[in-house]
Amino acid sequence: MITPTYYLLHVTDPEKSSGFYADLFDRSPVETSPTFVLFVLEGGIKVALWSKATVKPATGGAPGALEIGIALKTPADVDAFHTNWLFRGLPVFQPPVDMDFGRSCMVTDPDGHRIRIFAVTA
Repeated sequence: MITPTYYLLHVTDPEKSSGFYADLFDRSPVETSPTFVLFVLEGGIKVALWSKATVKPATGGAPGALEIGIALKTPADVDAFHTNWLFRGLPVFQPPVDMDFGRSCMVTDPDGHRIRIFAVTA
């Protein structure tokens, strides 16, 4: 079985995006350069930010075509995340809403990549 463990986002400004993701993940990157930033998360999952201008082969995708999902334990956790996010003055793409699978809200990074915060309720 193949299990994805590395997520690479093509971004306009890796250093600017690094600040956003350091705040979101509550941790500093393990590698930083003007064109590349790497975060290592719990369980060894890696999230990298690579400058769109230097990606080889050149990128053709648009932000928003996929989502990063972050599962929380309860719907109240989703609401608390949303409240904290707004308190810090950060933009929200979709406020908390109940969906078929559970409670969900969505934020976007500086390039428009979607990040869904959710709690499954079954």
